[in-house]
Amino acid sequence: MQTTSLTHSIFMKDKNIAGLLALIFGALGIHRFYLGQGGLGIAYLIFCWTPIVWLIAFIDAILFFVMDKDVFDMKYNRRFVDKREYRRNVGQERRQRGQQQQQRATSRSAQNRKPDPYLKSGVEKYKDFDFKGAITDFKKSLGVRPKSIKTHFYLACAYSMTEQADEGFFHLDKAVQLGFNEPEKIKTMDALAFLRIQTEYDSFKANGFRLMAKNVAAPETEREMDDLLLVKLKRLGELRDRGFISEEEFVKEKAKLLRD
Repeated sequence: MQTTSLTHSIFMKDKNIAGLLALIFGALGIHRFYLGQGGLGIAYLIFCWTPIVWLIAFIDAILFFVMDKDVFDMKYNRRFVDKREYRRNVGQERRQRGQQQQQRATSRSAQNRKPDPYLKSGVEKYKDFDFKGAITDFKKSLGVRPKSIKTHFYLACAYSMTEQADEGFFHLDKAVQLGFNEPEKIKTMDALAFLRIQTEYDSFKANGFRLMAKNVAAPETEREMDDLLLVKLKRLGELRDRGFISEEEFVKEKAKLLRD
């Protein structure tokens, strides 16, 4: 058994030797003769004077050097390789790679399921009417998960509650872009009432609750200006009637609209 193994070792071809022969004597086809491919070796000899043969031989050398040893043995040392053992080893390697990929995917999934402390604390502050603190935490949450629909929607609500329209529309647009699909909440939720009294809300709603390129033109007639004022006053009254703002705040905002 040891004699057979030693004989195999002596007569088995080596990929590095094949690579060196291809690199040094490639145009003469020596590496092909070494690998037992006499026909190819003769073809190299016939065309050894052409530059293309040298290029092909150089490519052969590179391929031999980078070729996996098992693949080389299966291709050029078949007499000495147990094909069943080779297939078993290849199958085992593939299973190991598959298991490693599955483990990495499971690890990423577990990270995605990991609770977000910033989102949790932000929601708690939001429910306690600490909207500025909630905004700070929600921003930190987006640093961890920038595509969180829930966080963008909560930010829109918090910005609306603090009367920051531009930021509110931005995050509401992001929530819808990422898949938020509850238009009735946008239309009726008290926390978004401030956004609904803004002049751009109608175009925002008509565009599927998505922002569009700003193209604000001044009203051409006095009647158009009056219509816009009436809409704002009506929405302001709705906020008061729902208890979203006090009577004092209503009077103050109304005076401000009439003054503007």
